[in-house]
Amino acid sequence: MSVDGEAFVVGIDREAVLRRRDIVRTVERRGAWVTLAIGAVGIVAALYVLIAFRGSGLWPFALLLILAMIPLVLSTLLAFRLQAERKRWYAANELQPVAMRMTPKGLELACDGAAYPVVLPWQSVRGFRQQKLLGQYALELDLPPGIGATTAGVRGLDQPAVRAVVKPNPFLRPTGLFLVKSLDQPVHIIDEALKHFSHGTAGVRR
Repeated sequence: MSVDGEAFVVGIDREAVLRRRDIVRTVERRGAWVTLAIGAVGIVAALYVLIAFRGSGLWPFALLLILAMIPLVLSTLLAFRLQAERKRWYAANELQPVAMRMTPKGLELACDGAAYPVVLPWQSVRGFRQQKLLGQYALELDLPPGIGATTAGVRGLDQPAVRAVVKPNPFLRPTGLFLVKSLDQPVHIIDEALKHFSHGTAGVRR
């Protein structure tokens, strides 16, 4: 346990985070290319129907197929844009040694790729959900309905790197906020600390 006055601090295993970055980058790129291929095939097929069977009454279905495929193509562009932004940020910034800090006032999170920490008063956070993502256990931030970047006391949720993991685009594969094995505290200790500082309103759900 790392204690700083009235705070509980959870640190980061540097090597585990770097390995996680490689896994996330590889999975996202593969997923993006597969999604792009599906979208392209769908659009080409719809265009073929429009041209080959014009006048047959099939054009509404072809147009609907094109409209259905456009979000897939856009999600691919979004994935590549996020990767480019992360790469630039990684090159310009050192890996932060602290993952999260809990105090009586709230929870502070260092999201990988974000310029500054996320700050959440206890009334604006439920804690974390532990889920298996990309083959490994990760912690996802759990926020009550209606909590966003403009909520009183909340800071940092509007950063692109944070939005990508806290409220991911429905077409992007979720990656979680923290890899469990990259944290220097076990999940049950983090759960106890959350409950202590939030007076029982936040914790880790499994």
